[in-house]
Amino acid sequence: MGSPETGSGTAETADGALPPRPRRRAELVLLVAALLTAAATLLSASLSVTGGLEPAPLVYLGVLCAGAVGLHVLLRFTAPYADPVVMPVATVLNGLGLAMIWALQMTGSDPGHGDADRQLLWTGLGMALCAATVVLVRRPQRLGMYTYLIAAAALLLLLLPLSPLGHEVLGARRWIRLGPFTMQPSEFAKVLLVVFLAAYLGRRREVMALVTRTVRIGRVKVFSVPRARDLAPMAVGWGMAILLLVGTRDLGASLLLFGTFLAVLYAATARKSWVLIGLAAFASGAYVAYLLFAHVRNRVEIWLNAFDPGVYGRPGGSFQIVEGMFALAGGGLTGTGFGGGFVQEVFAADSDLVLVSVGEKLGLTGLMAVLLLLFLLAERGFRIALAARDWFLKLTALGYAFLTAFDVFIVLGGATLIIPLTGMTTPFLSAGGSALTANWMIVGLWLVIGETARRPQEGFGAGPGPGDPSTEEIPRT
Repeated sequence: MGSPETGSGTAETADGALPPRPRRRAELVLLVAALLTAAATLLSASLSVTGGLEPAPLVYLGVLCAGAVGLHVLLRFTAPYADPVVMPVATVLNGLGLAMIWALQMTGSDPGHGDADRQLLWTGLGMALCAATVVLVRRPQRLGMYTYLIAAAALLLLLLPLSPLGHEVLGARRWIRLGPFTMQPSEFAKVLLVVFLAAYLGRRREVMALVTRTVRIGRVKVFSVPRARDLAPMAVGWGMAILLLVGTRDLGASLLLFGTFLAVLYAATARKSWVLIGLAAFASGAYVAYLLFAHVRNRVEIWLNAFDPGVYGRPGGSFQIVEGMFALAGGGLTGTGFGGGFVQEVFAADSDLVLVSVGEKLGLTGLMAVLLLLFLLAERGFRIALAARDWFLKLTALGYAFLTAFDVFIVLGGATLIIPLTGMTTPFLSAGGSALTANWMIVGLWLVIGETARRPQEGFGAGPGPGDPSTEEIPRT
């Protein structure tokens, strides 16, 4: 039996293991580094664009610091065992996004447009929603009690753009208009759908993984397929994705939603046949949409023939993507600086093509640093999933991690013609309130899931007790 204390005074368990420790001091160090980086970026943008220190970037920095410090203090009291990296990384990405949007606004054709001010408003709201999530969702496994209610809410959000509230922009009906504001409901629907999938598959995973039918050619086993009754979740996921593609003309959200669905399904069952069936189903649905809808054919033609003069010069053609690629190439290794370059004249430089803007202004070096931060955020999500003891929480954290990583791939892949450009936003960087607030909600859920996973159990070392929330059975609805 080990000694009751280690040399540092930390109590050991009977098997010599050390209990988990709060990591808020590490979070504070990382948060200071994140805020210093955001400050340097905002001040550099101000000096580069105007030659002096403008009041707007200082206000942005003050609000960002207040929100981040407030979240840190809240976590010290309510979730001391939460992951120490997630919130600082989200904060520095949000700060970089504010600096980029402000610089593009000031160097563009309409410097008084106010996109950066609106982004600051959404930043404050997003941080407030993150704090509310940490405070209100103290036992995240209880979300699994409302599986079908959450699914119904997500479906309602997906259908809202098809209602009279729907607002169409450039052929895509993704938004709803509420007075002077527009909102993209699919961003919040994705947050709810991951919870629904995790709850449903967490309960059904063993049956879906073990009970299958084997397809053989002669005596050779080709692959296993699920029973017809177990195909229901696949049909629901496919139906939602195609509904989103056809009804709102949102190719990117449809691809992101179904890709995340397949990732969570594979994590729950470890069946490759599910993934193959899902990919075949989505490909067939996308091909039918290509045949039926002109906007889908236009996206594919732009992807395949972007540099064709006829495609480049026509309205709604490939001008945006081609000019974005030239701007990305013009950034070189170290970038043009916030006051240089021409990407601010390209449509949606602060939203769809924000990574292209980063590549031009900060160069390949800055773009790689931003991508590393984005994938570090996703990696922490996967790490939280690995640490979770409850399958529902494990699949929820994993779903959000894949959502973040796949989102970045879709955005960067579209901007570089690896896949068709889909009009998706980059987490925490792109202008747009719906995506920013939804991503801060995801950060809040990661924090409470990480807190649940790492919180010391009563009688640490003897295994979780019957009252432990991580092993509490989730009632079925």
